[in-house]
Amino acid sequence: MHDVAKTITVAKTKMRLIRGPLGKAIGGLILLVVVLLGIKVMQIGKMMSTPMVMPATTVTSVPVKEEDWAPRLSAVGSVSAVQGAVLSTDLAGTVAEVKFESGAIAKKGDVLVKLVASQEEADLELARNDMARARDLAARKVISKAEIDAAESKFKQKEGVVAKKEVRAPFDGQLGIRQVNVGQMIKEGQQVVALTALDPLYVDFALPQQELAKLSAGFEVRVRTDAVPGREFKGKLTAVNSMVDTVTRNVTLQATLDNPDHALRPGTFAKVEVMLPEKHKALVVPGSAISYAPFGDSVFVIEKKKDEKTGKESQAIRQQFVRVGEARGDFVSINDGLKPNETIVSTGVFKLRNGMTVTINNELAPKPQVNPTPVDS
Repeated sequence: MHDVAKTITVAKTKMRLIRGPLGKAIGGLILLVVVLLGIKVMQIGKMMSTPMVMPATTVTSVPVKEEDWAPRLSAVGSVSAVQGAVLSTDLAGTVAEVKFESGAIAKKGDVLVKLVASQEEADLELARNDMARARDLAARKVISKAEIDAAESKFKQKEGVVAKKEVRAPFDGQLGIRQVNVGQMIKEGQQVVALTALDPLYVDFALPQQELAKLSAGFEVRVRTDAVPGREFKGKLTAVNSMVDTVTRNVTLQATLDNPDHALRPGTFAKVEVMLPEKHKALVVPGSAISYAPFGDSVFVIEKKKDEKTGKESQAIRQQFVRVGEARGDFVSINDGLKPNETIVSTGVFKLRNGMTVTINNELAPKPQVNPTPVDS
């Protein structure tokens, strides 16, 4: 302040030395500049003497929960049919009838396709008549036992040929898309239609050999697939392969699922979880609360902080390094570093620094899920 007054005094002295109207105008301008400069110097000095207070950062929060977590083994696999086959013809011939619609349900023994069999049926009728005459003659002791046996054998042979002119469903199931048409000339072994039993179904998957000792038939299995979003299918582990693959060092497993509404289809990609029987307590937090870094993973714990000068309380964050365990959906377990019921920042941790003052606003906080189903973009 003293320097500003001194500068103004010097400016006034110089103005007295300047005579005339032009000199007065120049002197007034100099005085105005000096006054403005002095005011700005005072403002800068005041700003430098007053400590800068950063505004509080808005964050979302979540409490650290302790939950019972059943250990589980995760894998990917494929759905397969318990019973499934592509039906084909035993003999060559011309298609006389197609007695099914694509996608229909078939019962065991249903006739699906008939080939033209007029010649074979005539041969069968002749063999039937020959067998009837042979039996009549045998009853009157006219022919030997060998002759009656030959007649019966010929009849059964002709009957078998006629039967092979038909394609029948070997089990209950759903038919696929037909691959033959009426009047089509087909060869022996021609594929006709796929037949699949859809309830129950298998799920085939593999796990590393180090998990083999934990596995046993009868464990609960949970299956999810993108083909049926938002739904979880439950089944049982029914088979563990007797050998470990020498290339991958994985063991193949098979689970059986009920599928009464036929929602699952063979060939579908599946995400599989085998539920192990033992349970343990685990501290659980959203995965978005973890700040992952090469030097160690951490979270930000929200704590109350009291100003020593004003006595006013505020909320501040403390960076806490943690040891992260198993991930499950949007959640991860914490093996070390946190206590139950502590409050931590749940999102946006990458922008935070240790000791920052924060304010909590959970109105727009995302809701983590164990089985998230993100919307396709």
